[in-house]
Amino acid sequence: MKDEKLLEKDAGLDELTALTEEIDRIVPQNAVISLKGDLASGKTTLVQYIAGHRGADAATSPTFSLQHSYGNDLFHYDLYRVDYEEMANLGLLEEFDRAGWHLVEWMDEKLKSFLAAAGYNLFEIEIEPIHDRRKYTIRLLNA
Repeated sequence: MKDEKLLEKDAGLDELTALTEEIDRIVPQNAVISLKGDLASGKTTLVQYIAGHRGADAATSPTFSLQHSYGNDLFHYDLYRVDYEEMANLGLLEEFDRAGWHLVEWMDEKLKSFLAAAGYNLFEIEIEPIHDRRKYTIRLLNA
């Protein structure tokens, strides 16, 4: 799987709107975006800013429902306790065929490999906490 760094940026909460605009310029209209980071690193917070930038009212973590949709083209998944096999068994892999952005927290390596092999536009945003700021690294995982 290809791994090309597109952007690396440190940002605080007051800079997330600008970061969201940069992500919107980098990532194509139809893409699957893996959100990588430890617990409480800011994955859901970033989704809230992205959702707001795209016109959604409020975004919350889909921890217990696995997926939330914000409008017709923004989808948010929390796969903390769900692996690739369970996604396939639940019939959720077909959800990635829907046009728009698919923001996936806790994506496992099997799902990444499947999506890359299937030809999806696959990106990763890694979030690393540094005191009261975060380092955001955006990578293209396939070409």
